[in-house]
Amino acid sequence: MKNIFYVVVLMLVFTSCQKEAKIGFVNNGTVINDYQEKKDIESKYQVREEAFRKKADSVGKAFQLEVQQTQLTAQKASQAKAQELMGGLQQKQQVLQQQMQFEQQQMQQAFQVEVDSVISKVKRHVNKYGKSNGYTYILGTSDAAATVMYGSEENDLTKTILEDLNKEYKK
Repeated sequence: MKNIFYVVVLMLVFTSCQKEAKIGFVNNGTVINDYQEKKDIESKYQVREEAFRKKADSVGKAFQLEVQQTQLTAQKASQAKAQELMGGLQQKQQVLQQQMQFEQQQMQQAFQVEVDSVISKVKRHVNKYGKSNGYTYILGTSDAAATVMYGSEENDLTKTILEDLNKEYKK
């Protein structure tokens, strides 16, 4: 009977000595949006977007000039010839619109690929940070999906992770 009592006490001692889970959380939105690499990607694509807009404007102006010239020519031509000229303009307009849409989609897809790469890099960094600092869990939260409703400041790893990422990026 004494042995059973000692075994129960010993089991209680062992179960009470289990390692407590180390948990932290990161505000995903803050980390991603304040990460310098993402800011640099956004700047690069803003420059490309501006160049695209300028190109689209110049193509549009050149097409408008062509429309005006064709209209003048069409006024002097027969009705059949005028319809043929205007039909050609409509086809050209459709081709130009498709080309501009294609270029814009390509640019948006390239931007998304780079942003997705940054998000993957952040996830890998958080994973590595968690393992090397003995965390059992690192939770993610954002304004859009508040998975952490409350967390004490001492468990908020957002600033630490962001500083590490930016330091690593500068290298």
